[in-house]
Amino acid sequence: MKNFRTSVLLLFLFSTVIAFAQGRPGGSNGVKVTGKVIEQDTKLPLEFATVTIQTPDNVTVNGALTDAKGEYTVTVPPGTYNIKFDFISFKSAVISGKEIIAETNLGTMVMAPDATLLKDVEITAERSTVDIKLDKRVYNIGNDMMVKGGSVSDVLDNVPSLSVDAEGNVALRGNQSVTILIDGRPSTLAGSNVADVLRLLPADSVDKVEVITNPSARYDAEGGGGIVNIILKKGSANGFNGSFVANTGTPANHGISTNLNYRSNTYNVFSSLGYNYRNSPGNSKTNTEYLDDNNNTTNFVNERRNNDRLQRAFNGSFGIEWFLDKTLTWTNSISGRRSSGDNPTDTYYHNFDADHVFQNTRYRYNLENDKDTNFRYSTNLVKKFDDKGHELKIDASVSKSIDDENSVINDITLGSPDVVNSNERTKNYQNEDRGLIQADYVLPLGKDSRFEAGYRGSFTTLETDAKAEILEDGTWVNNGDYTNFLQYKEKVNALYSQFGSKMGSFSYLFGLRWEDSNIDVNLINLNDYHNKRYNNFFPSAFFSYEFAQGNSLSLSYSRRINRPRGRFLSPFSGLESNINVFRGNPDLNPSYTNAFDLGYLRKWGQLTLSTSAYLNITDDTFQFVRRASGDFIVHAVGGTDIVDPVTGEVTVVDGQDTRTPVILTTPINLSKEYRFGFEFNINYNPFKWWRVNSNFNFYRYESKGDYTFVYQNEEGVTITDFQNFNRTAYSWTTRINSKITLPGKIDWQLNGQYDAPQNNAQGRRVGVASANTVLSKDLLKDKATIALNVQDIFNSRKMKNDTYVPGELRSYSEMQWRQRQVTLSFTYRFNMTKSDRQKENQQKQQDGGGDDYMGG
Repeated sequence: MKNFRTSVLLLFLFSTVIAFAQGRPGGSNGVKVTGKVIEQDTKLPLEFATVTIQTPDNVTVNGALTDAKGEYTVTVPPGTYNIKFDFISFKSAVISGKEIIAETNLGTMVMAPDATLLKDVEITAERSTVDIKLDKRVYNIGNDMMVKGGSVSDVLDNVPSLSVDAEGNVALRGNQSVTILIDGRPSTLAGSNVADVLRLLPADSVDKVEVITNPSARYDAEGGGGIVNIILKKGSANGFNGSFVANTGTPANHGISTNLNYRSNTYNVFSSLGYNYRNSPGNSKTNTEYLDDNNNTTNFVNERRNNDRLQRAFNGSFGIEWFLDKTLTWTNSISGRRSSGDNPTDTYYHNFDADHVFQNTRYRYNLENDKDTNFRYSTNLVKKFDDKGHELKIDASVSKSIDDENSVINDITLGSPDVVNSNERTKNYQNEDRGLIQADYVLPLGKDSRFEAGYRGSFTTLETDAKAEILEDGTWVNNGDYTNFLQYKEKVNALYSQFGSKMGSFSYLFGLRWEDSNIDVNLINLNDYHNKRYNNFFPSAFFSYEFAQGNSLSLSYSRRINRPRGRFLSPFSGLESNINVFRGNPDLNPSYTNAFDLGYLRKWGQLTLSTSAYLNITDDTFQFVRRASGDFIVHAVGGTDIVDPVTGEVTVVDGQDTRTPVILTTPINLSKEYRFGFEFNINYNPFKWWRVNSNFNFYRYESKGDYTFVYQNEEGVTITDFQNFNRTAYSWTTRINSKITLPGKIDWQLNGQYDAPQNNAQGRRVGVASANTVLSKDLLKDKATIALNVQDIFNSRKMKNDTYVPGELRSYSEMQWRQRQVTLSFTYRFNMTKSDRQKENQQKQQDGGGDDYMGG
């Protein structure tokens, strides 16, 4: 810990020295120059236009970039200057021989598009892919070709700071304790794997992704690692417009979707429809060496699994936005999703004795089918009391989700056709009802201060009816080990307030949130009832200092909570494998995180650097434990079966029994976790035809705690086992993305990612490298786009783990959720060119400016 604290202190001092070393251009004798830049045709502000101040002999003194409002501020020594304004695909503008001896406002500079440049070289000026706010980063997805024809899961995997592993779990800076929101609301089903929901939604439905590494008190306190908010597309351009997308690929990936919008002066109607048929073949393998109490080998089992996930999904939405008057807007929308799929899985268990001599192969076939239905109604009322940000927002929504999953499993021993180990079937029915109401009030105080307050109530009921049955003598008999009825009820009421202000170059934001949680976790069939009632305060604080335009330092703190839900709690697990089983823990408690973040942002012309150092300290963190259950799978090999006509008991004559231990993976609460790291994000446009962005994240992980569990071995003896989870591990991830415009106006995008190895409490995660690429071409006067996308070029994206539990097992596992995917997509825009879409995004940025504290 001493070295750890020293590292934090040194990094803090290093970042501070760098920031102050930049200084404020012009020094104490400098004078301030301000102004605004807008586009000639639309009168909209031009963000990221370059303002350069030079001496009459063309020596650059200082410069700046315009903000989201098109405004800039730059400081120079008194003198006479030429001021130059530049923006991609616009004609440069110059103010020559301007004498600046005192604070000067240059007024509004109007920039005209360069028609020649637009026609011969550039189609449109791409909007920056990232907007930096005080408490979040916003990534605009519209121009990202890499996700064409994919799912929302693919979108998130292309966002800096985020990663999606082979099972679809989303991590922020390597931390999977992250809350996923869709349009600011929890992604249903809460009881199902969120990864499945993200894979069902098409990528083309996403407008932007908000990454909130350290949320303020305005946001739900859920998510120890932060919040990811997925904003879906909603039309806003006047008149009728929309888009149509069709895609096909291999393995089978066929889809069609459309987004339509009509806007008038009094209302805005928007809708979307989509259907996709997707096959995601996957595979896994686990090689396990089983050990006795003295760490001597008892036997080996090599498990091989192949599956084809066939998914058919339909999603649609419809909404109306009424402009009741100039200050009052009421929006109502409904959305629905229906999907069905099959997941046939072949699993082979190759059994070996202690000397690694082959014994037999067991084959397990699982035919699973799934039906998922989701419906949601949302209403939103916005009252703007003035045009300075004084407003009240009221949101409410109700949703219902049903997931019906069934499977039939056959288990036989190959080479012994007369021996059927088992015939099983499982049923898993989930029904969720969710209600949400939220009110947010914003009151500007003077020019640079702001007060906010609000309420949020979230009410969820989730019932999971899980059954497992075994076929015995032609009759299905209940298997009590995997049958339960779980009822989860969650009521969370929250109040918050926050105050922020800007004093010159210094900004601050203080907030406090209070949440009252009332949670019931009931196992009805066992008469086992758990009530967890607690309330907590969640403070937050943000500080920012701007040394010059595009050169700032920030420091933030927040307290977070991570509540266990769904799969973490349910004691039932799927039985694709009956020797490696996942089981939830109904008695899990929430974990609490104190999060600190120190960030530095610097822009140099076409280069933007965003870096931060962060520290998360979590109490009662979740940890997955892999341990012996005390159960064994017993099956006969060879010999002759003799069935007792009275009891039905099977006796094997001249044969042998094979006994394989059942290994459980289950979540538990550990006492403490420390996560410290630093992150770099770089966006660079070296030329008009080349854009590069990269992300690097290094972190140190330390956990403290131990785990004691009790089970009975095969002789019926009670065994008490102990595992120590005190450990320290280092890891890092990096990603680079390059977009190049080739001759013939063909866009080529390539990205690569590497996740470094990481030690954990029971072994090691192996490093993994992967790459994706896409080629895109605009057609039909830029109204259409065709793209060829290859995900996982080298088919290398796999989750790999080495595990060692003394006295129990050594194992190596690989898991590939989806094999390499090739997709061809075609997009057509109705009454909406790429340039129109660019202007629409700028307009939305202006309309939504009040959503973010002082614009960032």
